[in-house]
Amino acid sequence: MRVKVRLFASLREAAGRPEVVLELPAGATTAEAWAVLAGQIPALSPRRASLAVSVNRRYAAFDTVLGEADEVVFIPPVSGG
Repeated sequence: MRVKVRLFASLREAAGRPEVVLELPAGATTAEAWAVLAGQIPALSPRRASLAVSVNRRYAAFDTVLGEADEVVFIPPVSGG
C-alpha cells in the first residue's frame, strides 16, 4: 500500500523535501512507516524519541495501523515564544 508522509520543520530540513510517498505492506503501523522513512533518510533516525504522529489529521499512536492512501505526519517538537 502507499501512504504519504508529510514532513515539517526540522524533519523537512533534514530530509530536504516536504513529503515522501512510502510503499508499505498491508497492515503496517506508523512505527513501521517511521522505520522505512528513517531507512531511506538516515538523518531522521535519531529524532524518533521526540516525535508525535498524526494520521489523516488526527493525533495517533505509533502502533496505529495504516490504510491505503493515508496521510501520515511525524510532528517534531516546536519551540518558541
